[in-house]
Amino acid sequence: MKLDLRDAKDCKFDAVSLGEVMLRLDPGEGRIRTARSFRAWEGGGEYNVVRGLRRCFGLKTAVITALAENEIGYLVEDFILQGGVDTSLLRWMPTDGIGRVCRNGLNFTERGFGIRGAKGCSDRANTAISKAKPEDFDFDHIFGELGVRWFHTGGIYAALSEQASETVIAAIKAAKKYGTIVSYDLNYRPSMWSAIGGQEKAQEVNREVAKYVDVMIGNEEDFTACLGFRIEGQDESLKELNIEGYRKMISEAAKTYPNFKAVATTLRTVRTATVNDWSALCWAEGKIYKAKDYKGLEIMDRVGGGDSFASGLIYGLMTSGDAELAVNYGAAHGALAMTTPGDTSMARRKEVEAVMGGAGARVQR
Repeated sequence: MKLDLRDAKDCKFDAVSLGEVMLRLDPGEGRIRTARSFRAWEGGGEYNVVRGLRRCFGLKTAVITALAENEIGYLVEDFILQGGVDTSLLRWMPTDGIGRVCRNGLNFTERGFGIRGAKGCSDRANTAISKAKPEDFDFDHIFGELGVRWFHTGGIYAALSEQASETVIAAIKAAKKYGTIVSYDLNYRPSMWSAIGGQEKAQEVNREVAKYVDVMIGNEEDFTACLGFRIEGQDESLKELNIEGYRKMISEAAKTYPNFKAVATTLRTVRTATVNDWSALCWAEGKIYKAKDYKGLEIMDRVGGGDSFASGLIYGLMTSGDAELAVNYGAAHGALAMTTPGDTSMARRKEVEAVMGGAGARVQR
């Protein structure tokens, strides 16, 4: 498949994302409600993708975001720097010291185990990036003068506020103006959209966004809630995946939005919080490709698995243009990312390619 990527020599960045980066507080093997200590990480749906592209796949990446200028903001910045992601596009927002003007987002996440599912408790209202407006970022400078080959954003950021929705659309339009490939992860969260108009608003925003997207990513719920596509006969409990239903839904989405060059979805059957069946599909040029199945995948921390799928998929499409290879990069990277704690990937490209090639879990010496 041909994506018409901009020439690397004309661009400062291979990939840039737009979204919120939060401080994740992790109680480890315990529960949030009984914790006496937390391990700190950084994370955010859109950011996790470019972080994976940088740390696992070695691309030059940056994040467009905003942080309240205080000690927590500096801590989040330090995490981003440790991940190798460029922070030159980060906007610092003044704050009054107690969060009335703006603040930094917090995300408490427990991993789950066995019959106890993972649980998240976010504290992200009134954050710096949710209050940022399109004019707070010079998108013509970013996409036109600096140059970006691939731009990624998603529905988590779009749902933060009315301003966030407007900023997503402005950024995507600017990216397209300068020939940057755009990917978007629908990532529907009903609790986030509820404050700005619920599912009706989610569909209004995401249907507008979809007109400009080259690579659309999402699971069954995402495509249904955000774009109105349904899998006929799908059991609402989603206990078993209707693979043929997914194929039809993706094909329908691609026909509705002829600008889509690829459409991808993860496939997950939750056996327990720590054992899932995992795979993925990718539509491109009228064909659908299915990734290798990871049956009975043992999971340490499932948060960020979809983001790591997205970064592997993007890497595969950018470097090969081969949708089948790309969806396998995505599925393998997502699987590996869920074997380690935190939102972001700790894998390396050689490990991903070894898993794609069938490598087992024997000790490496």
